Amino acid sequence: MSDTPVTTTTDGLRVAVRLTPRASRAGVDGVRLDAAGQAYLQVRVTAPAEGGKANAALLKLLAKAWGVTRSRLAIVAGAKDRRKTVAVAGDPTALRKHLTSCFDSETRS
Repeated sequence: MSDTPVTTTTDGLRVAVRLTPRASRAGVDGVRLDAAGQAYLQVRVTAPAEGGKANAALLKLLAKAWGVTRSRLAIVAGAKDRRKTVAVAGDPTALRKHLTSCFDSETRS
């Protein structure tokens, strides 16, 4: 059981995400827990799931929300599922601090 969707790797972080494509509006809804108690970041995009459009929209949205360049983000698991793992390249300590503050502000909004 984990209360954060973030795990540390040697080259950055991995973030568990649940993506909802074809939403009426795009946005990051904050951290949620699934039935097993695992944390994930709930994200909505307006793009359809066909042809990788929703995945591209997800990465663009997260880059903007987190203030990182799009090139630092990659979907490393779940490309064809709603549940995905997004890798964020960079210094793990600095990224964790930055993303934790982003998650806190997303949860409050």
